[in-house]
Amino acid sequence: MPVAGPSSEPIIPTVPLTVPLRDSLRAIVGEKGLIEDAHGMQPFVTDWRGLLAGNAGAVVRPGSTEEVAAVVRLCHEHGIAIVPQGGNTGLMGGATPWPAHTGIVLSLGRMNRVLDIDATGYTMTVEAGCVLQTLQETASRHDRFLPLSLGAQGSCMIGGNLSTNAGGVQVLRYGNARNLVLGLEVVLPSGEVWDGLRALKKDNTGYDLKHLFMGAEGTLGIITKAVLKLWPAPKDVCTSWLAIRDPRAALEILSEAHSASEDNVGSCELMSRAAVDMVLRNIPGTQDPLKADTPWYLLLEWSSARARQDGTGGIAEKMEQFLADQLEAGRVIDAVVAQTGQQSQNMWRIRESVAGASRAEGPGLSYDISVAISRIPEFIDLGLKAVLDILPTIRPYPLGHIGDGNLHFSFMAPVGMDQQTLTQYKAAITRAVNDLITSMDGSISAEHGIGIDKLDELSHYRSKTELDIMRTIKRALDPQNIMNPGKVLRLG
Repeated sequence: MPVAGPSSEPIIPTVPLTVPLRDSLRAIVGEKGLIEDAHGMQPFVTDWRGLLAGNAGAVVRPGSTEEVAAVVRLCHEHGIAIVPQGGNTGLMGGATPWPAHTGIVLSLGRMNRVLDIDATGYTMTVEAGCVLQTLQETASRHDRFLPLSLGAQGSCMIGGNLSTNAGGVQVLRYGNARNLVLGLEVVLPSGEVWDGLRALKKDNTGYDLKHLFMGAEGTLGIITKAVLKLWPAPKDVCTSWLAIRDPRAALEILSEAHSASEDNVGSCELMSRAAVDMVLRNIPGTQDPLKADTPWYLLLEWSSARARQDGTGGIAEKMEQFLADQLEAGRVIDAVVAQTGQQSQNMWRIRESVAGASRAEGPGLSYDISVAISRIPEFIDLGLKAVLDILPTIRPYPLGHIGDGNLHFSFMAPVGMDQQTLTQYKAAITRAVNDLITSMDGSISAEHGIGIDKLDELSHYRSKTELDIMRTIKRALDPQNIMNPGKVLRLG
C-alpha cells in the first residue's frame, strides 16, 4: 500500500477463494460477471489517484439484486471478505482493497437501470450502478432536477455517492446525499435483502434504518437500489465569477446573497488564485474568466424554477444589481456574469477540474474539513500558518464549498519534492490540521469519508462513546467482519 493510508494494516479476513468457490461465483453471475486475471482486475484494486493499490481473489460483477444477495450469502457462508465498489472515484480508499485482501471486489457497474421516474411525485428509483451524470440527464428529460453534483459525476455511481454520503456543490441549498434519499434497498452482510425502497416523505415507524447505510462506506451492507428526491428543473439560472478581497468578504457576500436572490442561491464556491492557476496550467481549454489577479475568487450561482418573464431581467438582473452593490461596498474587486450557457460551463469547468489538475501537477496533500461557516476565515489563517511552520515551501491552494462550511484545505509539494519526501512531513502536517479542526469543533471529514486514509484519524479524534456505538452497530450487522473490512473503523 504505497504512500497513503494508516500506520498499520488492520486485521481482516483472509480466507482464500478456492476453485469450488470460484465455480460457485461463476454460476451466480456468469462468465462475463467474473474477472480473475490480474490485468482485468487492476482497475478495480487501484484507486484512481494511483496512491493505493491492493489485491483481490476475483472481481465479481452481479447484474441484479438477486445476484448480489446470492454472492454475499456465499461469501458469508465461507467467511470471504467483500469490498463493494461503484465508480471507484473516491479519495479516501474506501473502495480499494487492502494488500492482504484475498476475497472479492463486488462491482455494481452492471446494475445501471433507471427503474422508475414519478414526475408527479418528484421521485426517481434507480439501481446503484447508475452513473450520476446519467441520472441528472434523465431527470432533466422529464423536466426535473437531481441536485447532487460533483466533479466526478461523469464516472461516479449513485451507490457510491450514497455510501459515502457525498456532498458536492449544491449542498448549500439541497443538502448532502442522504438528504436526497427517500428509500433504499440494501443487501446485508448475511445476504438477506432489506427492502426499504419506499417513496415516502413521512414515515415515523421506528428507526430510520436507511441512514445507517449512507455514510457507512459499504461496511454495513451493499446499497443496491434507491428512491431519490427530485426538484423542479431550474428555468432561470445565472452564474458569476467574482474577484474578492478575502474569505471574510466571501462570507459577507454570501450572507447578503440569500436575501438579494430571494433565497435562490444554489452554489457558492471559494477558490484561491493558486487553485485557479493550477487548473489553467494543467487542464487544456480552460480560460481565466477575469484578468484580475486577486488572491481569492467566488463562483456564485443563483437559480429559480420560475422562467424569466418577458420584459424582465429575471435572476440575471438581480445578480447584476447585487454585484454592483458589492463592488460599491468594496467586497468585490471585479466580477463577470455569464451571458451564455457555455460561459457558465467554462466557469464551472475551472472549479470541477481542480482534482484532475492536482493529479497532473504532482504530489500533494489535501484535507476535507468542515467548520462553522463563520469560522472559515479564522481556520484558513491559523491553518496556513501551522502548515507553513512545518514546511515553509509547501504550496497551498485552498478552495471549497464555503456556503456549507466545507473547505478542501489542499497543498502541492514544494517544487522538485517527490511524494516519498513529502510523506515524511505528512504525519506532522495532518496532526496540526486535525488538531486545529478539533479545537474549533469541526470535522476531519466533511464529505469524502474515512476509507483507508483516515482510519487512524477517526479512532484518534472521535470519543470512546462514539467509537463504541459504531463498533456495536458493525458487530451486530457484520459479526464476521466480511463487509469492506479495515475501512472506516478499527474493530480491535
